[in-house]
Order: sequence, then C-alpha cells, then structure tokens
Amino acid sequence: MRLFALRGATTVDANDSDAIIGATEELMLEILSRNTLTPEDVVSCLFTVTEDLDANFPAAAARKVGFSGVPLLCAREIPVPGALPRVIRVLVHYYAADEHQASHVYLHEARALRTDLEAN
Repeated sequence: MRLFALRGATTVDANDSDAIIGATEELMLEILSRNTLTPEDVVSCLFTVTEDLDANFPAAAARKVGFSGVPLLCAREIPVPGALPRVIRVLVHYYAADEHQASHVYLHEARALRTDLEAN
C-alpha cells in the first residue's frame, strides 16, 4: 500500500446550494467508483471553488456520501481572469495497492480543464 493523490473537478450551472451539493456528490461518487475506493481508504480531501460559488460547502456533500470521518477542507480558487466559472475542484489523498493507477475525474464543463488526462 502507498499514498496516492488524484484530482477531480466539476461545474455547476448556478450558485445554488442544491447544485453545489448535487455536483459534489456526483464527483465524489465517480472518484470512488473509477478508483475502486471507499471513504475509509481516503486520508483527506481539499476542495476549492471559484469565487462565484458561495451558496454551500462542497465538504457538506462529501460528508453526505460517507466522508464523515475524513478531514475535509474548502478554499477559494485563485480568480484568474478568463478562467472557467462555477468550478468545484478536489484533491483527494488516499491509500491503495502499489500497482494502483489513479483515475482523475473531470465532469461536465470541467473536462476542458485537463484534456491531457483521461476525462470521461
């Protein structure tokens, strides 16, 4: 077993609490699925949101899908001019077998952020 880190991101259509919760839940469940993980494998998660999202904390959604025992932190993304709006990002640290290959997850409009990674 060794420590891994992976990235994920998604977008929402509006600064709405339900939209932020729903999109974050979808992202975290997809990360678990693609990487054959459980929340118990996860060491910590760092979420960032663009400055146009403040209706809810992404960490609240992560707790709803089983991350209640995982240290979670939310922060604001750097407001770079011209950057994609309404983005939720996550950096997940977790333990997996040495031969594991991290599968990064970029959903919806966030797929454009990392075209160099396999993003479905």
